[in-house]
Amino acid sequence: MGQPRVDQSQGGQPQIGQPRVYRYYDFAMAAFVAILICSNLIGAAKIADIGGFEFGAGVLFFPLSYVLGDVLTEVYGYARTRRVVWAGFAAIIFMAGMSWVVVALPPAQGWLGQGSYEQIFGQTPRIVFASITAFWLGEFANAFVMARMKIITKGKHLWSRTIGSTVVGQGIDSLIFYPIAFLGIWPTDLVLTIMLSNFALKLGWEILLTPVTYKIVGWLKRAEHEDFYDDDTNFTPFSLDR
Repeated sequence: MGQPRVDQSQGGQPQIGQPRVYRYYDFAMAAFVAILICSNLIGAAKIADIGGFEFGAGVLFFPLSYVLGDVLTEVYGYARTRRVVWAGFAAIIFMAGMSWVVVALPPAQGWLGQGSYEQIFGQTPRIVFASITAFWLGEFANAFVMARMKIITKGKHLWSRTIGSTVVGQGIDSLIFYPIAFLGIWPTDLVLTIMLSNFALKLGWEILLTPVTYKIVGWLKRAEHEDFYDDDTNFTPFSLDR
């Protein structure tokens, strides 16, 4: 397990024999899951066009989950971020299952919204599989790169870690999701266009939000008296240990 490097001058005290209790960790987890669910449920199926630039509408908000993932890994470490990723993974599966059940329910006589409801919420198994696979691989890759780069850079140059981890994580996410979900359904050139444009937008979001990330990370480290380094962390994704 990695070691927290707390700022003793700020009153941080490592807890011996019991896990640390954090004030804002649960709020960060809730925000992560909420953003994830909303971006997948509301924006995933719509293609927007602004000035000839086509992109998936979910990209407007989904990258915020990567920003939060960076903040979580930087402050709390890989193991606690791993728990958040698994929570998000479970939430996506529950959302997909609930959508399938509700869409499959026979509509009441006289209710004319079934067709529109199916079009919005009736995600195909292929899209669901693509979404959860891309999310799982992309988020864990993002957290791993973020944690390892923190050790390599000795905690310096936060911008290089957030952008570098996003290039890897979002790259994997986009490369997996769009071909699995839409290749053979959309024209190949449209799949490539949306995949590349969404990756560019996600990376652009990360770069634009870098000053905000610095502010949040600095505030959380002071508030939680925590600055975790994953020196001895087991980086397997198949664990819920903290």
